Amino acid sequence: MEVTDTPFPLESTALEAQAAIREEFAFFSDWSERYQYLIDLGRKLPELPAEWKTDEHRLHGCQSMVWIVVQGDADRLDFHAISDSAIVSGLIYLALRVYSGRSAAEIARTQADYIAEIGLAKHLSPTRSNGLTALLGFIQDQARQRS
Repeated sequence: MEVTDTPFPLESTALEAQAAIREEFAFFSDWSERYQYLIDLGRKLPELPAEWKTDEHRLHGCQSMVWIVVQGDADRLDFHAISDSAIVSGLIYLALRVYSGRSAAEIARTQADYIAEIGLAKHLSPTRSNGLTALLGFIQDQARQRS
């Protein structure tokens, strides 16, 4: 199945996406507002086709259910993902904003600096942090395999 309905990329480069994320999170004064913003972002993810919500596409290492599918080649990789958790869907949205719709080479050379810069690393539970690490690792592995 080929899905072309993707909002990503929003910015021209992964670095510009990370800068935009930093700016957006700087607007919020406390973490309850940031968590609400993450939930709102997660609601913007396109629905994943039901036939993709299988064990084959499940991202292991996450406490929540996360399904992720990659399409494309070295020139452009599109990631489609969703979770059954509202906050995790928001974390997925941020990761896809940085990485989806970009070349494998750009993905492979882009570190997820936004996580520490907006304070996410300090405010995620260990299980969510492990899940985010699994998500970012999957994205990087897919980029390396295709470059």
